[in-house]
Amino acid sequence: MVTRARAGIHKPNPKYALTASPAISPIPRSVRAAIKDPHWHAAMQCEFDALQANKTWTLVPRPPGARIITGKWVFKHKFNSDGTLERYKARWVVRGFHQRPGIDFGETFSPVVKPATIRTVLTLVATNNWPAYQLDVSNAFLHGHLQERVYCQ
Repeated sequence: MVTRARAGIHKPNPKYALTASPAISPIPRSVRAAIKDPHWHAAMQCEFDALQANKTWTLVPRPPGARIITGKWVFKHKFNSDGTLERYKARWVVRGFHQRPGIDFGETFSPVVKPATIRTVLTLVATNNWPAYQLDVSNAFLHGHLQERVYCQ
């Protein structure tokens, strides 16, 4: 069996690097800190633009007595395989753990590929010498419509 190390492929983990690159902005601890940094501000703007382009939400006045689900920004560095910084990633996530079953939602389902399926496809690729490609889907959304009204802040 030929491993990555035997093939001369080394992918160092940037978390364990002895020296940190001063050019990389640290992950912010608050939204105020992120807005002050141009890298994180641009990442937040990109996420906001994608949410608007996908028509994820509609701005409405706050209805009296409505249960409001809050959200937050999550920040992360994305690295290339050689350990260099690829991009700054900012995501707006809703704190769904505040929702109540039967009141705020009926059922949940998240389609996930099983590991056995991935192994089967990779076996077919290796057996037939087919080319394999990896891709990253930016801002992937399900195109379903909710019957419930969800108010988010």
